[in-house]
Amino acid sequence: MEDILEVYHRPYDARFPQVCLDEGSKQLLSDKQEPLPLEPGKPKRCDSEYERRGTCSLFVACEPLAGRRSLSVRKRRTKADWAEFVKDLIDVQYPDAEKVVLVMDNLNTHTPSSFYEVFAPEEARRLTAKLEIHYTPKHGSWPEYWPKLNWQCWPINA
Repeated sequence: MEDILEVYHRPYDARFPQVCLDEGSKQLLSDKQEPLPLEPGKPKRCDSEYERRGTCSLFVACEPLAGRRSLSVRKRRTKADWAEFVKDLIDVQYPDAEKVVLVMDNLNTHTPSSFYEVFAPEEARRLTAKLEIHYTPKHGSWPEYWPKLNWQCWPINA
């Protein structure tokens, strides 16, 4: 826990952006009946019945000290999905960073070994060298959410 708190006390440095990463599964739903449209003095009215249209995974990365966030919607939450999302963070979102300071939970896909399963060894090593990884403690993922409390107010960079 002290490791995570130390990261959050660091001052802003664009060379070492502090990025919190998390992902979650969401249901995709559609209305069974067309909602009644908005009218003067009446809100849009929707029926409570819905049809399930599958699921997707959302990958969210936020940099609280810069007010940035990145979002990716994927079909699944695999090692390849994590590796591709983090590669985008390194190469597209933070190309000038010396290292991306990444705070995330201990999910089995959240590991540099995922790079080696997806990319050539040279590329996997390059990506790994660009990261400073800090894992939240088991049963203690809540610190990863502190900086994300107002993430809805931040611009999306992806």
